[in-house]
Amino acid sequence: MSNPFFLPRVQPPEPPKRKVFVSFHHGNDQYYFDLFIGTFGESYDVFYDQSLDGHIRSDDPEYVNRAIREDNIRGSSLTIVLCGRETGKRKYVDWEIYSTLHYEHALLGIILPTAQMTCDGKIIVPGRLHANLVSGYAHLMNWQTNAPNLKWNIEEAIRKGGKKSAIDNSLPRMQRNRP
Repeated sequence: MSNPFFLPRVQPPEPPKRKVFVSFHHGNDQYYFDLFIGTFGESYDVFYDQSLDGHIRSDDPEYVNRAIREDNIRGSSLTIVLCGRETGKRKYVDWEIYSTLHYEHALLGIILPTAQMTCDGKIIVPGRLHANLVSGYAHLMNWQTNAPNLKWNIEEAIRKGGKKSAIDNSLPRMQRNRP
């Protein structure tokens, strides 16, 4: 007969594997993107990668924006922004964050080792990401190669992304890259 006071130890369920779109500055941060996808998308199998497979061949920025939005971001559960030295200066990164917020998907910023800092030691992130960190909708973490910690931060971003009323998509979309 079993003891009525003994409860078997139950492991909490593993969080689901999320579909992730990764936004980054291709010119400066390709190395970190490749390392991130190779480590967490392939080796540790933390998420499904919904990012672009290659460049979209078009000179029409609206077409590029629509293609990324409809083919990559719409099918994801969150966007991860790899925040390097010039990420906040890139119009496509801004547009990808804009589309993420339009679809009310979660938003996670990851501070790369190359990230720029202000003179008082604050990390510089894209403006639209910053507005949503301030509002409590987005989540921010430091770069690392620890799968359990990344899973926890993804789930925290998903949790914060549940606060739809905190979305701040009020900044005008960038029309061109900043120098």
